[in-house]
This record gives sequence, structure tokens and C-alpha cells, in this order.
Amino acid sequence: MSRASLQNMHLQWVILFYFVSLPETGCKSADAGSCHEVKTAYMMRQIGPVELVPDRPGTDESLRVCVYPGPSCCTSKMEDSYMAAVRSETQQKMRSYSFELKYLIAGHTKAYQDTFESLVSFTSNLTSTLFDSAYSALASDCRPLVFQLFSDIKRHLSGDSKSTLDNTVRRFYNDLFPLVYRRLLNPGIGHMTPKSYFPSSTNHDDCLRMTRQDVSPFGPHPHLLVSSLSRALGVGRALSRLLVLAGEVVNATEKATLSRECGRSLVKMQYCSHCRGMTLIRPCTGLCVNIMRGCLVGVSELGAPWGSLVVLLQRLAATLATSSNHNSMELALLAVRNHVNDAILHAQLHGPRVTATVEKVCGPQAAGPMMPSANPTTSHVKTSESPSTSVTSGRFNVTLPPSVGPPAHQRLQPQSRRSFLLKGSRGDKSRSLKKLSREFEGSIQRYQGFFSELPEMLCESEMEVEQHTCWSGQELVESYAGLVVGSSLKAQKENPEMTVRNTDPVLKGAKQRLEQLTQEVLVDLGWVSKTRGKVEEEEEGGSAQTERGSGDDCDDEDGCEASGVENDDETGDTSSGRSPVTKDIARPPRRFVPPHHLSPPQVAVQGSAHTLSVEPLVLASMLLLLLSPWEHR
Repeated sequence: MSRASLQNMHLQWVILFYFVSLPETGCKSADAGSCHEVKTAYMMRQIGPVELVPDRPGTDESLRVCVYPGPSCCTSKMEDSYMAAVRSETQQKMRSYSFELKYLIAGHTKAYQDTFESLVSFTSNLTSTLFDSAYSALASDCRPLVFQLFSDIKRHLSGDSKSTLDNTVRRFYNDLFPLVYRRLLNPGIGHMTPKSYFPSSTNHDDCLRMTRQDVSPFGPHPHLLVSSLSRALGVGRALSRLLVLAGEVVNATEKATLSRECGRSLVKMQYCSHCRGMTLIRPCTGLCVNIMRGCLVGVSELGAPWGSLVVLLQRLAATLATSSNHNSMELALLAVRNHVNDAILHAQLHGPRVTATVEKVCGPQAAGPMMPSANPTTSHVKTSESPSTSVTSGRFNVTLPPSVGPPAHQRLQPQSRRSFLLKGSRGDKSRSLKKLSREFEGSIQRYQGFFSELPEMLCESEMEVEQHTCWSGQELVESYAGLVVGSSLKAQKENPEMTVRNTDPVLKGAKQRLEQLTQEVLVDLGWVSKTRGKVEEEEEGGSAQTERGSGDDCDDEDGCEASGVENDDETGDTSSGRSPVTKDIARPPRRFVPPHHLSPPQVAVQGSAHTLSVEPLVLASMLLLLLSPWEHR
């Protein structure tokens, strides 16, 4: 055999030996004598200083997590870096999954608040025109009272825990009584500016305020106003409170800390394979589920109360989207003007009795200096408004027809009891309260099982590549042999991968707030029995109609059948403690699928002032009906 043939044969044996001994790329054992791939992965993931990675595998007795009897490419300092990196990575993944939920809640919270503010601002201006047109003697002094009344109503709608409608209405009528008594019931006392008040006048006004409820100059109308607002604004207030809490819960989950035991388990799952030189192998699904459920047990514990919260949010949104005349927020706010007018007329009709009672309790009031008046008749109420009254508020400039006769002697015709919505013009992209509620009802539903399924969602992101083998936490296997436990705190006692002793205190507090506020809202709205703690059964007709109303995009704002027609089979009445609920709410929780490309909620606000875009003819008709006198019952 020639020398050249012998050399070629030796070269072939060398090449064959090289390829046989070369392991699969990415799964090479550290025993091969190099930590180059480990160092590359360490650098690419920006885990820490690359100098911490040794060039060749060795033995480090100080390893606490990735303990391996053979040579290892890891050191104790690398374990610390892995611990910090894996915690940060897990929390970043949680924030990425909850981003759209957080965006949905924040956007609709602002949209609802802006819509409520627009309604309150418009009706506040409308109520002020009552004094300008019918009680000019009170106009200048009553404007601050009206502004304060609606400011308190707006604060109540926003969910302020210290705000109550009883106190709001009582304070308004207490401050209104001295003005009505001095300017309308006893105009001879005089029109005094604040600078001309005598101490006796101030004391007399204080006496009038303190005794207003006992004297009852306004009859039942303050109580009727409280009842009307409580019934109509309760749902909006509850929705505001729950949206704020929902945002706080999402923020709490993002800020929750991962325990040290969780960090150790995550390092074992994610990076202990690197110590053996296997940088591309993925953890087994069962291993990931066990570790994620153990790490996020506090988040999983939020699943049940969060699901109840989402169901309640859907129910509240459905109620706003299908409101009847009895619980319409728009009509209740617009009717404040009529309630105030009826109260003042009641005081005038019973003026002699009121004056006699006041003089017995507070004593007679001495006449003060009279202020000059261009029109002496302005100290009395006008029995009829001018032929037309112009109401201007932001974009509104509507001429209102006059009221005819006092409310005590007129009857509202049944056919007039229709719900006229504040409708945007066709060229306006702003949405009404009903459309906003329908959109929110459909959007929030998909997040009902979000926190229950979050551990599995985090694992799905780790299992994108199918492999015939996986990392079990200790070695390379074909399948995970351990027991996969449930997500509850009780089930974690059997978790083979980590020891779970308790949940995060922040998440525990969030769970308690969810349970408490949900129960409190249900009791306040009369949707649950306070003693039994169970939601009342809904009438079949109301539930069926709500499903049609919330699921069908066609409504009276789109030119379809008017939603304001009273029909017992089609509307729910919260005054009886019942509210319509869609059948979708009663369905089992759907598996969460992260939505994409959610459009931000549009708000019915134009310019710097919060105003509503209203069709002039619709608004004129609506105000004509509202300004028409209501029958005193």
C-alpha cells in the first residue's frame, strides 16, 4: 500500500471519529471540556457579567440549586445572577399578559367618568336656568348651591366612599330654605347682600337650616329626589367603584414579589440545564405547570373572586345598556330640575303654615335694608315662564317651550313617558352611555378566567417548540413523571417541585377587598340577600330581554325600536331589587384568549368643557316633556 493511500485512510478515520463523538448542538454535556455555549447563552440573555462563567467545567461545592455530582459550568455567583434574572423575566411576562387587561380597565374607567361628568355638567346648567327663568330673585344666590349639589352628585358617581345622596340633598335644601323663606314666602323682609347681613339675620338663617326637616317646607320632594337619584345612580356608582378596584388588583399582581423558594425552583427549571451544557433544551410541561402554580398561588387564589367581579361588571354594564325609564341615569339627572321646582312651589302653596311654624321656632325676622330692584315683581315667582327659554350649554343652543300651569294641577300623559336619549349627531364619533356599556360588557367577559389560567399561559410561552425530550429539573427525559397538582393553596401541599407555605400578603389583601366590595355592591343594589348572601333569581322575561338588548347592536340610537317604551317583558326594574342579566353572564368561564388591537374607548367630550352632542329636535322634545309639570302624588 502506498504512503498516500495510508495517509488518506488515516484521515478518514479521524473524520469519522470526530463526527461520531460530536454531540448534538445545544445539548452537549459539560464533560466535553468547554463552557463556551454556556458563556454565549449567559451573554445573549444579559444575565450578568460574562466573566463569572468559567471556561471549562469544574466542581463548585458551594452550589445550592443546580447541584450535580459531575463537572458543572455553574458557580454560586452564577446561581445568584440566574435567580435575579429569572424573577425579572417571570414578572415581565406577567406584565405583558396583563397589559391589555390593564389598558381595558383604565380606558373604560376614564370613559365612564368623562361620560358621567358630561351628563352632570349639562344637567347642572339646565337646573340653573330654572332660577334664571322662573325665580330670578333667587338666581344669583342659588347658582353656588346648584353647582355644589351637582359637584356632590359627580363625586358620588365616581365612587367616593364618603359621599351619600342623603347628605347631598339634605345640605342643598337646608341652604335653599333661608333663600326661599326670605325672598319668596316673606319678600318684605328684604333682599340683603352678604355684607348687609346683621348677626340676627345670620342666626335666623342658621335656625332655618337646622329646623328645615322639622318644618318640612318642601314636602315630600327632597325625599323623592333622593329616591330617584339613588335608584338611577346606584348602578353607575357601583360600576365606578368596581372598576377602580379592578385596576388596583391588576396593579397588585404586577407588583407581587416572588418568594426565594419560587426563585430557586425557577432557576432549576430554566437554567440548571445550562450548567450541564444543554442551553437549548426546554423544561417539561408538567415541571413548568407545577412550578408556576406554586410561584403564583396567590394570583391563582384571586381567580374565584375575580371571576365574580367580572360577572358583576358585566351585569352592571348590561343594566346601563338596557335602562328603562325608571332607572335611566340621564332622565334622573334631567329630572332634578323638576324636583327642585316642585319643592319650591310646594313651599309657596303652604307659605302661611311654614311662616307660622318658623316664627314659633326661630322667632320673627326683623326686616333688613331693601335692595333696589329694577322690577318689583321679581321678588315673586313667575306663574308662567316666558314664551320661550333659551338654554345654552357648550355646544347646545336650544329654545325650550314654556311650561303650562303649576305641576300640582297637571297630569303627565302616559304616551309622553318615553326615554329620549342624549343622542350624538350623525357626524359625531362620540358614543353614548349605552353603546359604551355594550362595548365594555363584551370586552371584559373574555378576562373572567384570567388569573386562574395565568400560570398555564406562562408555561405555554415556554413550550412553543416541540421536542422529543425535555428537562425534568434534574436530567434529560422523554416525559415528566411527577404529579401535576392543582392551583389552589391546599393543592400545593402535594407539589413535588417546591414547598408553598403561604401567599403574598399583598395578594391576600386584594382577594379580601374583592370579596368584600363585591358583596357590598350586591347588597347596596338589592341584588343579593344580606342575610342569605345569595343572588336573587332573575325573572325569565327580564333576563331574556337583557340578552337581546346587550347582544344586539341595534338600538334606538341606530334608528331601531325605541328602548324607552315601558314594557314589563322587556325591561328590568332595579327599584324592586331585580336587575336584568344576560345569559352570557351565567355561562361557564371561557378559556382566556389574550385579545389584540383593542381600540381605546372614545369619550363623549368635546373641547375643554365636558359637553354632550345632542340632536336639537330630540333635546327640545326631551326637555319639553321634562319641563312639563308632573302630578303630585
